[in-house]
Amino acid sequence: MKVLNLIARLLDYPSDELVAHLDELTGWLAESEDLDKPLRDLLLSFISHYERMDALDWQSEYDGLFERGRAVSLHLFEHIHGESRDRGQAMVDLMNRYRDAGLELNERELPDYLPTYLEFCATQGEAAYGWVHDITHVIALLSARLSKRESPYHLLMDALLQMAGVFVDLTALKEEVANEERDDTPEALDKIWEEEVVSFTGANNCDQSITRPSAAQLRDGQPLTWAPSAKDAAQNSAQPAPQE
Repeated sequence: MKVLNLIARLLDYPSDELVAHLDELTGWLAESEDLDKPLRDLLLSFISHYERMDALDWQSEYDGLFERGRAVSLHLFEHIHGESRDRGQAMVDLMNRYRDAGLELNERELPDYLPTYLEFCATQGEAAYGWVHDITHVIALLSARLSKRESPYHLLMDALLQMAGVFVDLTALKEEVANEERDDTPEALDKIWEEEVVSFTGANNCDQSITRPSAAQLRDGQPLTWAPSAKDAAQNSAQPAPQE
């Protein structure tokens, strides 16, 4: 499932390493005969747009798009659970799914971060389609909201919908989203900030929950990677070294 790894990389922060290898990704897509043409065209259109852009401009655009407000957050549970208590348990359950597959996060990113989720899906063989299918309602919502903002990132969401083989009436969804108030304007962000300040200063006791840091705070510029589980690491260390 190399294409899922590719989409995961493209959805993650546009590191200098990614920018430097866009030509290679274009070449791989052009030669991938096992990819359906509509899927390939969506990915090529996305890469074509950003390979003409300066890396700093792309990074600035990414931050402005995904680090302001919650409407297009790449954290899946933002759109499923919001700030409810169910979100914490859902995080634990998803992390356990990863561990059951013999994988552990080697990053400080949360498990519901979409690029992380897609990298997990890429390890699941044919079952990957089912995992992508499970989040199509979130992907469709992100596609509609990103289209409203005229962002090429909607192409990546459309590519995921194609992979999942699910028909979604995006026209109707876009009409729904058109009536939503933007949450990334200076006025909207000021309102959120004021509400958070009031909530914090008005609390009698400190909440024992940990505030979720933003992706920008956690980012170290490195691509997402997976570390083998402790069990797998122990098994690998017990294997004899290959003879030269």
